[in-house]
Amino acid sequence: MKRIPAWLISFSLMANGLFLFAIIYIAYRQMPPQASATNPPRSLAKASPIPLAGNTGKRLELSYEDWVALLRTEVQVIVDKRPDNLAILMGDSLSQWFPPEFLPKNMEWLNQGISGEGTFGLLRRLKVIDRTEPQLILVMIGINDLIRGESEETLVANQLEIIRSLKQAHPNSKIILQSILPHGDEQSTWERRDRLLAVPNTKIQKINQRLQIIAKEQKVSYLDLYPIFSDSQGKLKLSLTTDGLHLNPEGYLVWSIALKIFLQVEAGDISSSS
Repeated sequence: MKRIPAWLISFSLMANGLFLFAIIYIAYRQMPPQASATNPPRSLAKASPIPLAGNTGKRLELSYEDWVALLRTEVQVIVDKRPDNLAILMGDSLSQWFPPEFLPKNMEWLNQGISGEGTFGLLRRLKVIDRTEPQLILVMIGINDLIRGESEETLVANQLEIIRSLKQAHPNSKIILQSILPHGDEQSTWERRDRLLAVPNTKIQKINQRLQIIAKEQKVSYLDLYPIFSDSQGKLKLSLTTDGLHLNPEGYLVWSIALKIFLQVEAGDISSSS
């Protein structure tokens, strides 16, 4: 029996992924309008504070510590349940607001993203998932460090420590370090736009190159999302964002398809049955 070339398998998987993208995209175009990432549904909202629906002026006020406690409770549920197909999202609001319906369906997803999170905060709370046994761990973190003025060296050092800690606590898990996404630059409408403008996208690209080296040296996977989210000038595509920083449903759809293709080609076909 002839052995199928690896390149042919990869091409087939990519074609299947693009076909899946087309199906989901067409289905999405027929869906009614959904809440944006700046005002997500209550079921997805974990940021603090979060505007509530309508013009009541009321806001859901939860402190960072409240959210950490809430996520710890969700971890305990998973620890008690002990699913054998657990996948964990670690990061900030971009991970936090990832629509569950866009994630691979054959995994049990535990979302540990917190709006505004930086590398220091994520490092401090990694131990909360120590008792879980995930098959897959996805990490995206760093944009808030840059917005707050943290140095490139500090951010990269913290990223390295995050990966080392996860490897030590979860030696049997597939760990995927994801690149930092671009922002919309001068076209951004985010309320702290001036802070985004102080962080050139070229700097994000440089940091991503260093993250890729970390992934290679630590023998974990690296998912480079920057190219598919950036336009010809290296900025976040306006069609994929609500404000130049956060993603809209189309943005999450692109991320979802990229993830599914990546898992098929690079991570042992974890999501092939989704």
